[in-house]
Amino acid sequence: MKTNSSLTPMEQSVAAVSAAAARGNYAALKTALAAGLDAGIPVNTYKEILTQLYAYAGFPAALNSLDTLRTLVAERGGKDAEGAAPSPLPAGKSVDFGTENQTKLTGREVKGPLFDFAPAIDEYLKAHLFGDIFARDNVDWKTREIATVAFLAQLPHAAPQLKSHIAIAKHNGVTDSQVDEILKIAAVRDESDFAKQNVFGKGNLNTAYAKYFIGDSYLNPLTNPQETALHMSNVTFEPATRNNWHVHHATASGGRILICTAGEGWYQEWGKPAVSLTPGMVVTIPANVKHWHGAKADSWFSHIAIEVPGENQSNEWLEPVSDEEYSKL
Repeated sequence: MKTNSSLTPMEQSVAAVSAAAARGNYAALKTALAAGLDAGIPVNTYKEILTQLYAYAGFPAALNSLDTLRTLVAERGGKDAEGAAPSPLPAGKSVDFGTENQTKLTGREVKGPLFDFAPAIDEYLKAHLFGDIFARDNVDWKTREIATVAFLAQLPHAAPQLKSHIAIAKHNGVTDSQVDEILKIAAVRDESDFAKQNVFGKGNLNTAYAKYFIGDSYLNPLTNPQETALHMSNVTFEPATRNNWHVHHATASGGRILICTAGEGWYQEWGKPAVSLTPGMVVTIPANVKHWHGAKADSWFSHIAIEVPGENQSNEWLEPVSDEEYSKL
């Protein structure tokens, strides 16, 4: 059976709305909501998604986001489709049907030492999130998980939960390529914030070296080769963009120094684990060492690349970093 590897327009909108709401970027949220409403997505779909946000980003984020939606709907004069309301919740206690929903969503019974240590949080998850929210049936579970992945991609220190919900999303029909698209949508919505961090400038599209990259990169030279022997450029990578494996050859000295300036990325030497890069980190790349570097899947990334002077210098570009290799990070 052939599966669709791209998000539907509604799913793209849900990802964009969810990311903006989780970050508290209400101007971007209003723009994303207006585009979705123009495309015919019902108001109740957004109500459900923005209500669900409280479980991940807190009541203030959910309340402010819902008020943004309320204000926008009023400004549009009530012309938008309301959409279906949820059916009544199942009979019985929320914690009971919530436990059943959680098991179906994840494909297994959820338990462990954390929930033994703090049983109240286990009950709240089962009753409030997977019971009271996920039992509301006017938005399906796949769509709710698309929203959740976009929420968590915006939240600091939520990497374990993001990883878990990516797995849950896949269990509910989201493909690997759709996960990548959700993360890229979430990151693109973050580009304005990234631009403020990227004080050394994005520069122009790096067309000269495009054949050695997966994805788009940008180059902003910081020194003039005609004025100094020290070559420095700020390199910016779009989300999931990375360069091929390569080697900076030299017979004496040489190599590169990377100074991470904005966003988050990866650096890896051949035969070694990848290293997570954040602003302020410095990477020294010796000459004649095979390596690659680039952005994380859910973040723009910039570093200053400094060419260390050496003798008999040359660059050898090698094989791409495959999607399989990259997706394991």
